[in-house]
Amino acid sequence: MVSSWKLAEGENSTCCSWKGVECDEKTGHVIGLDLGSSCLHGSINSNSSLFRLVHLQRLNLSDNNFNYSQIPTSIRNFPSLTHLDLSYSVFSGQVPSELSLLSKLTYLNLAFNVDIDVDRLQEDEFRPLLKLEESDLGSLVQNLTSLEVLSLSLVNVSSAIPHSMANLSCLTTLKLRDCHLFGEFPVKIFQLPNLEFLDVRYNQELTGYFPEFNQSSPLILLKVAYTGFFGTIPSSIQNLHSLEKLDLCQCNFSKLTVLNICSSRLTGPIPSWLGNLSKLEYLDFSFNRLNGLVPVSFSNLTNLQILYLHSNTLSGVVEFQMFQNLQSLSQLELSWNGLEFVTESKILNSTVKQFTVLGLSNCSIGEFPSFLQYQKGLMRLQIAGNKIRGQVPKWMWNTSLETLLLLDISNNFISDQPPLVLPWVKLLCIRFSSNMFHGSLPIPPPTMQEYAAADNNFTGEISPLLCNMKNLQYLDLSNNKLSGMLPQCLGNFSDHLILLLLGNNSFHGIIPQTYNKGSILRMIDVSHNKLQGQLPRSLANCVMLEYLVLSNNRFNDVFPIWLGTLLELKLLAMRHNGFYGVIGKSRKNVDFPKLRILDLSYNDFTGAVPSIFPNIIINKSTYMSTYVGYDVNGFPVFSSVDYQLTIATKGLEQNYSKIREEFASFDISSNKFEGKIPEFMGNLKELRSLNLSHNILTGSIPSSFGNLTKLESLDLSQNKLSGQIPQQLSQLTFLGSFNVSHNNLTGPIPEGTQLTSLNITSYEGNPGLCGDPLPKKCGNPKAPQLPPSTVDEGDSSSAGIFEFDWKIVSAGCGSGLVVGVVLADVVITRRPDLFLKIVGTIRQMIRKF
Repeated sequence: MVSSWKLAEGENSTCCSWKGVECDEKTGHVIGLDLGSSCLHGSINSNSSLFRLVHLQRLNLSDNNFNYSQIPTSIRNFPSLTHLDLSYSVFSGQVPSELSLLSKLTYLNLAFNVDIDVDRLQEDEFRPLLKLEESDLGSLVQNLTSLEVLSLSLVNVSSAIPHSMANLSCLTTLKLRDCHLFGEFPVKIFQLPNLEFLDVRYNQELTGYFPEFNQSSPLILLKVAYTGFFGTIPSSIQNLHSLEKLDLCQCNFSKLTVLNICSSRLTGPIPSWLGNLSKLEYLDFSFNRLNGLVPVSFSNLTNLQILYLHSNTLSGVVEFQMFQNLQSLSQLELSWNGLEFVTESKILNSTVKQFTVLGLSNCSIGEFPSFLQYQKGLMRLQIAGNKIRGQVPKWMWNTSLETLLLLDISNNFISDQPPLVLPWVKLLCIRFSSNMFHGSLPIPPPTMQEYAAADNNFTGEISPLLCNMKNLQYLDLSNNKLSGMLPQCLGNFSDHLILLLLGNNSFHGIIPQTYNKGSILRMIDVSHNKLQGQLPRSLANCVMLEYLVLSNNRFNDVFPIWLGTLLELKLLAMRHNGFYGVIGKSRKNVDFPKLRILDLSYNDFTGAVPSIFPNIIINKSTYMSTYVGYDVNGFPVFSSVDYQLTIATKGLEQNYSKIREEFASFDISSNKFEGKIPEFMGNLKELRSLNLSHNILTGSIPSSFGNLTKLESLDLSQNKLSGQIPQQLSQLTFLGSFNVSHNNLTGPIPEGTQLTSLNITSYEGNPGLCGDPLPKKCGNPKAPQLPPSTVDEGDSSSAGIFEFDWKIVSAGCGSGLVVGVVLADVVITRRPDLFLKIVGTIRQMIRKF
């Protein structure tokens, strides 16, 4: 860089244009020299012309070779210096005390001035060249109070760190690696308000301990490896939310006992060296993306009490015997990986390990592990999602009778009839779902909070003893063969019941009538039963209700406009019932502000299309909610619920196991709605599915439907719509299902769009339509028009008398052009004299041609 420095010809030429030189624009004084990595070589002394630049503020000489020169004492000539970097430049000797006179310094870096003669060094060895006396370090710290960065790594200090360093409140970076420090590290330095980077590695005689860290600490890097730091690692280290790098290698910390790195997006295998942490008591790697095997070295963790590895992508075989040697282990979670858990077929009662928590879901287990029969203190047992078939062993119904709180055996292939009364006296959660259980629904203890028995073959009625469950939060009995009337006490549970799912059974009678004020119900699904009567007006007390599914029953009532006051309601499904009448607006003018799915199909509603959720344009809500209850020991009783719903879209009824967050649907098909399609529907821009079919709607298709750019399914069939298909519908690029059949539409199907690639059945029953995909092609757009009608437009008696389609057929014949006008599809209902006038008009047109 320096070799390029040359003064140009001319009186006004200065050095300020040289690369690496910075000048003050007003005075012309040189205030900055950046000569880092400039291949400078040779010695430097106090007589150098460099030290005449008395206005210098920034000096960078790093990464050069000053050939073992001492740092010149003339450094004191820079009283305005704020930035000094002499690192990696082969300076040697005593750091001059004059540095402490540079009181404006904010950045000081003397690091890595080391011997570069490789013939004198062993491999990986650094020999420091600079030495800083203890008194000079004290002076630096005392005088340079504005320091933000202090880097002295591999400077031979050979002293203790002065406690006054904790007064450098502006300090962001402190690097003292391998400085031969000794004594105790001032603990208050950890609490400097701006400290982000702290490195004191390789000072083996430096001792110290970690304080309690507060949440305001900005630490990003913390390295104390190869020092004499001791004590425990405080749990408050979790407060270092900005921490990215932590190095504690080869210290004297006693018992790393807790290592919790759950939900941190970790990838790769679990390192086997973790088995060397012999003092470890709690290890939690759950909810990450770890793969590979469970390290065999874990069998060395003899003090381990809790091991959570669930919800990763681990694989391979895990033998139960591996954990038999860990006498302190009481909680083991391996669920929801790709593991195969194996155990000996026979384990003696005297040798079996006792657990309080055991999670073996999705572990390729083919039968109930035999060691479970000897468990006396289990509190939580999860073996869902396995390959367990046949009956439940009798001994299983007697396992941990006094302690079991949660049992999850869902998603297996169990075909059994459980006992009429569940034997666990403190049970909070039972999950039987997705098996082949049959017989009567077992009666749980009064302590029950979650009862999930969906997707089985249970029969009979719900026992009235269910009303003893005063703390019930979650009840899912859907998809069984249950019958009888619903216990009315279920409504009284609404102050603690969150989910009530009873769909797809054979319940009859009325739904619970009383829902208390203060209800916390979020979801009610009683669809696909034989329920009847009116909806209880006390449902308006369920102010937190998000989903109400009443479909496929025998309800007989007007539309519950009073539910519009439920500010959280997102889904209302009422299809296939006997609801009737005109849907108006409520007097409170708070109609369904968050509603995103409305299904009123197959009822007897009349009047105009209801306009009850204009806010669908802007509201986005999460359909999947997480409802978590906890027992006295802090174990989760139930977690996320993936709500299922049958929605008629794209011409078919489809079961959605998960409803997308942004999904919005409007279905009022198979009713008796009449009049025009309201313009507001073109503003419902979040709609994915719109079904207005099988009604008595008239008028044209609104061109504003072109704004529904997210629409995937549009069904307007079986109405009395007229006019042309708007060209704007060509903007609906996601449209996969479109049906306008059996209307009175006319004109061409918009060309060059996905509308022309659909099945012909999408357009049948509209004789006036033409163009692809129909066999009828559109005629000459310049063909002559009919003369004005001779019928008085104000004559209401002619309205609706006939419907017809003009077809103009042209063909070349010899040297002349024969043009015929055919009157097709004429339906005469009355006034044949009007028909004769039309025929006369046609004859006059033919004579003209």
